[in-house]
Amino acid sequence: MALDRPIPPDPYEVLPAVPSFTLISNDVQNGEPLAVEFAHPSVGGGNLSPHLAWTGFPAETRSFTVTCYDPDAPTGSGFWHWVLVNLPAELTELPRGAGGTPSAGAQGAFSVRNDYGEQSYGGAAPPAGDRPHRYVFAVHALDVERLDLTPEASPAYVGFNLTFHTLARAVIRPTYQVKD
Repeated sequence: MALDRPIPPDPYEVLPAVPSFTLISNDVQNGEPLAVEFAHPSVGGGNLSPHLAWTGFPAETRSFTVTCYDPDAPTGSGFWHWVLVNLPAELTELPRGAGGTPSAGAQGAFSVRNDYGEQSYGGAAPPAGDRPHRYVFAVHALDVERLDLTPEASPAYVGFNLTFHTLARAVIRPTYQVKD
């Protein structure tokens, strides 16, 4: 089966523009391949979420949401790997592996179900032989202390709410590819 298809746009290129701030990681870099420890077990990975730290967000930020999305998945809707909502504004760093628990150590924070069906981080797992996939890790600085959502919300519904509450966004886009 051939997976030839157009390259989809970056998801944030088709949403209303917002200012950016700085997102860094000890584990992932823009345009660089993810290490296997951040990939899904189905492709031999360790399923760990990478370290993320952010600075320079607007002073009026009241909370954060962290997401990881693969726009290159061969679906009509991409693939959501992680959606962690309601992180307090005082929290500006997540250690490696923080995506394994819904709370990520922050009171009131939780993960919604990813496209693997789990309420946690799910690592990269593009189809074998497909081109490198982009994994868009984003931290959204929000104008509310909490999004009025439950852990049963879909990633798309979280994204809809983010559109109306995002003050600024920081992004890192590593890649991953499974060879034949």
